[in-house]
Amino acid sequence: MDSKFDGLQEIIDKALASMEAESTGDFDPQECNLAEFCRRTGLTRQRARTIKANGFRVKPHGRLGMKAGSTVLSGHTGFVDDQLRKGVTNSQVVYERLLEQGYEGGLTTVKVYMADHADLVPAKRRATGPQRGSGQRFRSGPAESYPMDWGFANVEDWAGRRYRVACFAMVCHHCGTPYVEFFPNARQENLFIGMLHAFGRLGVPDGVLTDNMKSVVSRRDAEGRPVWNGEYEAFMDSVGFTTRLCKPRHPFTKGKVERLVRFVKESFLAGRTFEDLESLNRDALDWCDAQAGRYRRSAGHVPAEVHSRLCSAHAREVRDPAAAERYLCPLRRISFDGFVSFEGGRYGVPYWYSGSTCRVSREGGTLHIYSEDLSRELVCHEVDRSRADSWCDGQWPDSQPEESPSQEVTTTVTRAKPRADTAFAKFDFSREVM
Repeated sequence: MDSKFDGLQEIIDKALASMEAESTGDFDPQECNLAEFCRRTGLTRQRARTIKANGFRVKPHGRLGMKAGSTVLSGHTGFVDDQLRKGVTNSQVVYERLLEQGYEGGLTTVKVYMADHADLVPAKRRATGPQRGSGQRFRSGPAESYPMDWGFANVEDWAGRRYRVACFAMVCHHCGTPYVEFFPNARQENLFIGMLHAFGRLGVPDGVLTDNMKSVVSRRDAEGRPVWNGEYEAFMDSVGFTTRLCKPRHPFTKGKVERLVRFVKESFLAGRTFEDLESLNRDALDWCDAQAGRYRRSAGHVPAEVHSRLCSAHAREVRDPAAAERYLCPLRRISFDGFVSFEGGRYGVPYWYSGSTCRVSREGGTLHIYSEDLSRELVCHEVDRSRADSWCDGQWPDSQPEESPSQEVTTTVTRAKPRADTAFAKFDFSREVM
């Protein structure tokens, strides 16, 4: 008997045994009270008649074990297999991506298929050492603290080249509303841009919670107090917030943002293909909105609703918007040939601009170049990810100036008289005849 029917057969046998023990004479199962048998087993009368006709033995269906030739997942199994090979084990993520491809089935079908093909998932590296600890998690009120952190992911392009992108993550510690943005690197200027963009969506908190990164703190004094990075300290004063540093190797403090970085890697980035950072950041914002709009069973609320009702009311505006705007436009030095470098590319600046430095800002696929005091926009460029030089009209004057010697000329060379070709000298009839 198949194990799937062992439980029902056991119930039938126990019911017949108890009826036989209660009978006063010889007990014949075929003559038993069918209503009493149904009461003891919970079977319907029609099902009980069928089992009685089979000698009170459960027989499996004739098509048991047979599978349909095609299911609602047919045609999409290759995509699911590819996601499993890339390490995507979250069935909800795979289900949402299948919906974008026209899948019309349900989540349970995807879960069952992924469970049956779990052998496609690459083996994970085993962690070594103890993984448990004891302590109390950090708690904060509405808009009181925003933990932030960097995460990194490797990217492989169509030519097989590999490089790294940085993921800036910030979350409202009270309600769990996330913000994620990707940058080519984790430089301090990108940290400022990411924080200002996050403040624009979440509001400015009382303080920021971070680890001891070099772009935030330079060192600690003799009493253990942090000595802030000069640029970061000026940024705090301009925006109007404080910073609290976490104890090293103490995950209870900013575990929410560390879990967010892990969730981004496992849920958003796993198996994803993107064209450029602009499209990736657009998808990341949509993903953050979707996550904030979902009910969190562990917290008992929807983060977006709590943030709109409580945290936004306690959040503040930027203290000095004019000073903060400068951090959105990093300063760049203009090279001798009229280029500025930004995110791995070189972009031309008009020659009539007399300053030696300018400010740049990327909005989507457009790069804006401003004067140093942001009073004038000099030129716009389309962002070119091929890293080729991008020229602009008026980058050089029409007439190229001639360089004059800056010092007195002291070197003299002698030029010899050109020699005549003796093979053709006889055809020179204008020569003098000796």
